[in-house]
Amino acid sequence: MLGTDYTTGSPCWIDLGSPDTMAAADFYSAVFGWEFASAGPEAGGYGFFQQDGRTVAAIGPLTEEGASSAWTIYFHTPDADAAEKTAAEAGGTVRTPAFDVMDAGRMANLTDPGGARFAVWQPGRTKGLDRTSSRNTLVWAELHVAGPESVLDFYRRLFGWRWAEMEAPGMTYRVISTAEGDQEDASFGGAATLQEGMQPAWIPYFAVEDADEIAASAAENRGSVIMPAADIPDVGRIAWLADPFGAPFAVLKPAPMG
Repeated sequence: MLGTDYTTGSPCWIDLGSPDTMAAADFYSAVFGWEFASAGPEAGGYGFFQQDGRTVAAIGPLTEEGASSAWTIYFHTPDADAAEKTAAEAGGTVRTPAFDVMDAGRMANLTDPGGARFAVWQPGRTKGLDRTSSRNTLVWAELHVAGPESVLDFYRRLFGWRWAEMEAPGMTYRVISTAEGDQEDASFGGAATLQEGMQPAWIPYFAVEDADEIAASAAENRGSVIMPAADIPDVGRIAWLADPFGAPFAVLKPAPMG
């Protein structure tokens, strides 16, 4: 399960790039009850989504030329410069070389060989998100690319990831784990074959108490429902949604344990 004891390769941060940060913040506040807190005038419009003062995600303006609104998942690394070098050597693309984010940490924006964008985070003052795997917080990260196996080899070289195959309707799904500890306990996400009409991407899943209610709220607040809520055996009830600016995300009401 995704937690906040971050190790190499674990999702540790998530932020949304949006053409209208205030309108997007209003949407997620309405859907998830998040509160927006600015990072200050020196942060260029960047800010945090919070629950009870605890950061669960972040948001900022689009900064890359030609970028569209999307969520970016950051993976923990002890050395952002080394991760950038390894990613390039393994067939990835360095979109933004490693740089310091004030005293918060050091990051680089990368793209894997399958075309999915992500970032790496070397913690400084900010270790990562304060809260995960609880109501309305990040619970799972899912990779969608045309060739999952070859792209996962890239991530294995970068982070040491492991994965286990499981059969799902119409495809083989791969459950991804970090390199340390029990493989099942260290799982945090999965990889699926890219479906027709989709762009390669990492899709964040947020844990919810009622996937149908969240989907309805998204639609009522100018978002869209990409895939209506549906039950996935042994997983839970899932819906795929997009915010008013087209950034896709998913919600999951986990199946009862045991």
